[in-house]
Amino acid sequence: MRAVTVTSPQGLDSIEIAELPVPQPGPGQLRVRVRASAVHPADLAAANGAFAHLTPSGVQRVLGWDLAGTVEAVGSGVQRFQPGDEVVGLTFWLAAGAGVQAEVALLDEASAAHAPAGVDPALAATLPLNALTAADALDLAGLPTGATLAVFGAAGAVGGFAIQLATARGLRVVGVASAQDEQLVRDYGATWFVDRSAQPAARIRDLVGAGVDGVYDPALAGVEALAAVRDGGVYVNGYPVAPESQRGIRTEGVQVAADGVRLAELVGLVESGRLRLRLAETYPLAEAATAYKRLAEGGVRGGVVLLP
Repeated sequence: MRAVTVTSPQGLDSIEIAELPVPQPGPGQLRVRVRASAVHPADLAAANGAFAHLTPSGVQRVLGWDLAGTVEAVGSGVQRFQPGDEVVGLTFWLAAGAGVQAEVALLDEASAAHAPAGVDPALAATLPLNALTAADALDLAGLPTGATLAVFGAAGAVGGFAIQLATARGLRVVGVASAQDEQLVRDYGATWFVDRSAQPAARIRDLVGAGVDGVYDPALAGVEALAAVRDGGVYVNGYPVAPESQRGIRTEGVQVAADGVRLAELVGLVESGRLRLRLAETYPLAEAATAYKRLAEGGVRGGVVLLP
């Protein structure tokens, strides 16, 4: 099978298409014929060497976190899936040792869900990593119905899911993004919109009194985002690291979990029309380096997806 790999991660030019043996499913695993796999900023970081300290030097690793595809075979003990099932799933790449940007990939049964019915695989592949991250961040925030939440990077892939999921929980959302994305952010359900270039913390305080009850910051705005939170509120960082607390603000850092049960709930929201998916561009697997470079250029609205 062909796979997108990196052996000596020193930038996007170190990405290679390699021929590898087809993996065999172990206990509790699915072997999936990959129909689509998304490219994420975390993949860019991996290709640039951000996680090289987690891998012995010279070890070839397949890139990619999430996929949509068709189950080809199942390992012993698998109960929820059988060959022929259409699935979506997430592998926690930092620990899994092998990613899913390939013609065939392995998923743990516990990290997979049946794919949303009637949704193109390229679109379905944009769901797992980003939506699960947003859902986990909202759980960390723990805000009650009626509370206010500011989402920085509201037009981004994770931010867009965060707004939709937050409004579904009854939160009132301030979306912070580029002025050109105002209509998109409002379409997601944001009550207010703030231009990220115009002192957003001050503007948010103008809109919501002493500040919002919580902020989710996948844009990594940092100090500016923290300044938008009221005293005693909560700030959730887009990375696992939680910044130092100030003014009694509880600070958290989100780390996505590969959770098939939670993913199935998100699939249900897609099927019911309550969660929108966005696809920006698709590339053949052989053009993975080009797809990575496009994502690195920025300004992408929707998923960048590889089609094996």
